[in-house]
Amino acid sequence: MTVRCYLGLGSNQADPQGQLSQALDRLAGTPGLHNLRCSRFYGSKAVGPGEQADYVNAVASVDTLLSPLALLDTLQQIENLHGRVRDVRWGPRTLDLDLLLYGEQTINTARLVVPHPRLAQRAFVLVPLAELAPDLTLPDGTCLSGLLDYASAEDLWLLQ
Repeated sequence: MTVRCYLGLGSNQADPQGQLSQALDRLAGTPGLHNLRCSRFYGSKAVGPGEQADYVNAVASVDTLLSPLALLDTLQQIENLHGRVRDVRWGPRTLDLDLLLYGEQTINTARLVVPHPRLAQRAFVLVPLAELAPDLTLPDGTCLSGLLDYASAEDLWLLQ
């Protein structure tokens, strides 16, 4: 059965807009993923340690036949192809692909937590997610529009 998923995309190294565009091309060519759509790209201030370059962020929706862990494996393989290094939590990265939502499922395992645990606190996720699914309701019944009312978009800007 096909499941609608939402993915967070981010980069702040090595041509961030190019990284996101290439990742979207890879996702579009992945067997088991269909109907890929993407929000516009947004700039955002880095969240994490030390001085970091600004991020480019977007959200994509995709319909999939893959299981949640198979989709996570696919996302991590694409990150690795883009030179992703996991040495500092919330550190700079060439590509970050997060599984934000997997249908209406709630998943809490050692490898995967869905909905993404910080989804509701991040304007750089909520704003582009609302572009794709303005009437979305999270698995716990929370309306996306209600989360947007409390999200500070102060450090978020639309890119051309």
